[in-house]
Amino acid sequence: MKTTTAPAPTGAGTAPEPRTPLARRLLETPEVGVIAACVLVFTALALDKSTFAGAVNLQGMGFDLAQYGLIAIGESLVILTGGIDLSVGALLGTSVILMSWFNVRAGLPPVLAILVTLLIAGAVGLVHGLAVTRLKMAPFVVTLVTYTVAQGVTLAITSGTSITGIGGLFSDIGQMYVAQIPLPLILFAVVAVAAWFFLERTYAGRQVYAVGGNPEAARLAGIRGDRRVVSMYVTSSLLSAFAGIMVLGRMGVGSASGVGVGWELSAIAAAVIGGVSLVGGQGRIVGIVAGTVLLELINNGLTTLQINSNYTNIVLGCVLGLAITADRLRARSVARRN
Repeated sequence: MKTTTAPAPTGAGTAPEPRTPLARRLLETPEVGVIAACVLVFTALALDKSTFAGAVNLQGMGFDLAQYGLIAIGESLVILTGGIDLSVGALLGTSVILMSWFNVRAGLPPVLAILVTLLIAGAVGLVHGLAVTRLKMAPFVVTLVTYTVAQGVTLAITSGTSITGIGGLFSDIGQMYVAQIPLPLILFAVVAVAAWFFLERTYAGRQVYAVGGNPEAARLAGIRGDRRVVSMYVTSSLLSAFAGIMVLGRMGVGSASGVGVGWELSAIAAAVIGGVSLVGGQGRIVGIVAGTVLLELINNGLTTLQINSNYTNIVLGCVLGLAITADRLRARSVARRN
């Protein structure tokens, strides 16, 4: 008796997997929730207050977004490795004072004052990374020391007074517009795209995720995790100083009063709200940017609605608490699935 064999399917011998509908893929995107929240908050505030969506207010939000967004990206890069950087806000404030002092008191040209300050900030980040990787010190403790020292340095240099007479280059960077778009916002977008490309399209970026997700597995795979950790701490410190350039240019004076205070909490909140896991190894730049936008919308919206500023930290604290809770629930859900 003859038997016939059905022809083998084309390709690898298995039926092609059905394509996931676009709507389902969008819903399964981790950042869809925070992006939807941004749209809802913006729409609600724009309908309630017509001035909220005005050009002047949007431009002001652009300046703020650039400042907070830069340190949020730096903070997130460190968190992706499984660490934390509590010094980003204080280091930003110190960078403002250092650039002012180098320019006015030491007589350095603005460009040179910026380069020296960036060099100092990079050295601080290098110390953070080496302390965490070589000395095995807790990131929380290392960066908390810098947080305290940076605030002390700021007050020691200025004695609580502002430094005036800074060069015009700072104002050009901090207050310039390009086609009605604030220059700091454009610079922030460039940094965000560069960070996205690094994390999503380079081998070194994938190593950052591997080191943060499972350090031991990364080590066994031959990944030099210490290098990735150190480089992320250096980048975080450099971005804090870079944000300081914009803050100084916008203020026009080197002020020691409250600049950068508490900004590290906003940076951590933006990262967690955007889907960055506090245990490392998970998170994307798209979510980080969206988280920063959401915080800025809430902060600016409270001001626009003329709500007492004393309640701003309460609201932001509640948002951070909800984000951390969601992060823990998401981590438990992933652990059960695995």
